[in-house]
Amino acid sequence: MYTTLYFKIKRFDGEQEWFQDYEIPYEKGKTILWALTTVRETLDPTLTFTSACRHAICGSCAVRVNDNAFLACKTSLDEVLETFNTNYLTFEPLKNFDVIRDLAIAWEPKMDKMEQVKPWLIPSADGTKEAGFIQAEDDYHEIAAPTDCILCGVCASECNQLAINDGTYLDPFILNRAYRFAVDSRDGSPEEHIRPVYENELWKCLHCMQCVTKCPKGIPLTEQIAYLRAESIKMGETKNLGARHAFAFHDDVRSKGRLNEVMLPIKTEGVVSTVSKRVPFALRMISKGKINPLHMPKAVEGIKGIREIYKYAEEVRKS
Repeated sequence: MYTTLYFKIKRFDGEQEWFQDYEIPYEKGKTILWALTTVRETLDPTLTFTSACRHAICGSCAVRVNDNAFLACKTSLDEVLETFNTNYLTFEPLKNFDVIRDLAIAWEPKMDKMEQVKPWLIPSADGTKEAGFIQAEDDYHEIAAPTDCILCGVCASECNQLAINDGTYLDPFILNRAYRFAVDSRDGSPEEHIRPVYENELWKCLHCMQCVTKCPKGIPLTEQIAYLRAESIKMGETKNLGARHAFAFHDDVRSKGRLNEVMLPIKTEGVVSTVSKRVPFALRMISKGKINPLHMPKAVEGIKGIREIYKYAEEVRKS
């Protein structure tokens, strides 16, 4: 086991950025937060990072270590050393946030974005849900997981769509807040939480699953995004590329049990857009033998069973 830990920590003073090296003695059974605190208390009191509860409740101590986001107070330092198989660790602030100083990030811009989804209970127009907001236990369980979010920012740091987006896509934790109030049985207007999500490029989630795998609370964010998409379709938003793509998948699998990859872009984007945007790429795929434009997929064995599943799902939806 290691006797010394070598850290490279990204510093920022408001104008300049640089990396600074530190060494501390290894101690077994510690956390990432212990390591940062040790550096600040024994080597450099100017090092800036945020922390408070030390019990994975406040969410303030999230940082990146070797380009992966962790909640510092919850994450075992020994596990990190084993994962990366090195005692040389690089610390940086979370990605997709403005940095205030060193590892401390600014939350105000994110909170301004969150207001769009109205993260609070909206009383019903007739007042029937105002008398105490009484809720059954089963209904409470619907909001238990999303309410566990501690706004640590790990999901936003790991989100690949945020890394390439122009700022309109909402952070995963904001989508979680929209979901949490949209499914709350006491809320009188779920659409007011969902529509802002739809209008901010809901369908651009890349399905990379990083928000789920890195969430310290295990919140099923991708399931929530799927729900929000389904609800936007119920609201009548079916003409966008995302919804058309989903319907193309749905119809192909029900018809043949597999996708028709030649027709999929046409069903999603239309003939004109596909011809203007996809033909050069399609020609390269054909030349490499990746697709056969003349191949029409036949129904898979057991297609009757697949159609029965569709039928059953439709009956459940209507019930």
